[in-house]
Amino acid sequence: MNSHIPPPYDIDSYDYDLPEEMIAQSPVDKRDRSRLLVMDCRAKQMSDHRFCDLVNFLRPGDLLVANNTKVFPARLLGKKETGGKMELLILEYPETIIETGIQSGNHLCREALVIGLVKSSKRPGLKSRLIFSPELEGIVEEIFPDGKVKVKLLFQGNLEDVLEKFGQTPLPPYIRRKSGDQPTDRSRYQTVFAKETGAVAAPTAGLHLTEELLDTLREKQVGFCTVTLHVGYGTFAPVRVQDIREHRIHSEFLSVTEDTARLINETRKAGHRVFAVGTTTVRALEFAADDSGRVNQRQGWCDLYIYPGYRFKVVRNLITNFHLPRSSLLFMVSGLAGREWILDGYRHAVESGYRFFSYGDAMLIMTQEG
Repeated sequence: MNSHIPPPYDIDSYDYDLPEEMIAQSPVDKRDRSRLLVMDCRAKQMSDHRFCDLVNFLRPGDLLVANNTKVFPARLLGKKETGGKMELLILEYPETIIETGIQSGNHLCREALVIGLVKSSKRPGLKSRLIFSPELEGIVEEIFPDGKVKVKLLFQGNLEDVLEKFGQTPLPPYIRRKSGDQPTDRSRYQTVFAKETGAVAAPTAGLHLTEELLDTLREKQVGFCTVTLHVGYGTFAPVRVQDIREHRIHSEFLSVTEDTARLINETRKAGHRVFAVGTTTVRALEFAADDSGRVNQRQGWCDLYIYPGYRFKVVRNLITNFHLPRSSLLFMVSGLAGREWILDGYRHAVESGYRFFSYGDAMLIMTQEG
């Protein structure tokens, strides 16, 4: 640890030992049968449960807010025009589709520009052709210094349908399977309430919620609403500075509707609790809130960076998965609950055999009484 940097800001103080076999490579059989570590920050108590036990910690009038972004099959396998194998990972879903007017079969040829990462034995050159299928090709339009590329996708029909047909689920880099993604990943690496297409990574805390559990919570008069924040590949980007205050966070597109903002504000005004499902929801709510803590309708690019010392305006309670050592998401949860208390919880989770990261178990962090 660097003695010149206070521990809350020294990246070395966010390290913890994690055996590789504890990184979940696949989900549990039933979403809400994953484990749940409950951390009461006021009482400094932690206890072990199943995720379905969440209903016991929520009260009538409380509100769950989750991220309804939908993961698209962003990983495309194909070949270069020279014949060599290659892979393109699309980093953002394209906002604009252009009709070129070029006839191709019985359909108009369409195009979209995407930013991505190419993996191949030799990086394709400028204007080179990438072939994924007879219905989907790409042309390298620009090569950036950081290794990213701009690719013009050429396709027939609806892009979302084409990607569903030829793309693969963009599983995180720490899920290492010889067989790659499985058909079940299409549904399991997706929340049951996913609606708005645009993410290349799942809002993983929401993966534990089932329709049955949501129905049980509604019967208990616990509210549920959603925000949209399209999770980008930057969520896996390593922090490369010693002083975490110098880290530059990635931007992600978000939308908080007027109805969601109103429901959150009414819940808080009535003295009930708001529970954010996932760190992406935390970013969205804190970005959309003014200094008084009132959440407003908001749409645009969010680059809010939350680390210890940040004053939370809305979020007091959080449902989240376990995060990578030395990561910006670990900084965020430490900012909410306290770094030492969070690391105590992580040590307990390791000792108790919890499963970590995207397909792993969850924790409930509570800093607020009802």
